[in-house]
Amino acid sequence: MRIATWNVNSVNARLETVVRWFEEAKPDVACLQEIKCVDEKFPAEAFERLGYNAAVHGQKTYNGVALLSKTPLEDVRRGLPGDEADEQARYIEALVSGPEPVRVGCLYLPNGNPIATEKFAYKLNWMGRLNAHARRLLALEEPFVLTGDFNVIPEPRDAEFPNNWLGDALFQPESRAAFRALKNLGLTEAYLQADGAPGAYTFWDYQAGAWQRNNGIRIDHALLSPQAADRLAGVSIHRDVRAWEKPSDHVPLVVELDV
Repeated sequence: MRIATWNVNSVNARLETVVRWFEEAKPDVACLQEIKCVDEKFPAEAFERLGYNAAVHGQKTYNGVALLSKTPLEDVRRGLPGDEADEQARYIEALVSGPEPVRVGCLYLPNGNPIATEKFAYKLNWMGRLNAHARRLLALEEPFVLTGDFNVIPEPRDAEFPNNWLGDALFQPESRAAFRALKNLGLTEAYLQADGAPGAYTFWDYQAGAWQRNNGIRIDHALLSPQAADRLAGVSIHRDVRAWEKPSDHVPLVVELDV
């Protein structure tokens, strides 16, 4: 089973690029972030023609996440537990059916900038809620994958120019500590387990020639429960997609499980 995550930075604005990648990569499951549309405006038909079932948790103009799967999606959850007043569409989860079902959580973690504002507090609070939810999922003792745009640079090696990010919410000690705490629950970071080579960036800003200078960062991650980690067969980053016409500033990360 190949499970992909990709922050597409507006699914409708980049639909041709996104569909092209689906046609070439043929993931079994895909987690999309920043779809930037309400549920009714999600281009489900374009993916249904390729054989995918869709579950969407959208929001007008901002945020929004979607799960696409070649097999039916069951037990769909929209929204991260822990704050009923939170209206931002940043989390969707479902059980991907099959001979060996896998639970997949797709997330778009808050950016948190500027750090001296309530946006950074919201980021850390959201990470705390994610930690609590991951604990509940681990108690189920089933294969699950928690993947998406975490908006966290875990280590200096995960940025081409780490000093450029010292004042950014993505690289603050608190953000990085919260990410480590999540992993320390017993989750395996798929890329580090399967490869781990430095320079495996998943994001290059549109500004200042970041792509041309390889001024990238690794902020899209996949965390696996022990039952999923035992089945990890490989991880790939589809870096070439960043050079396509009208690209997202992120590229797809694909995790392969032997299920």
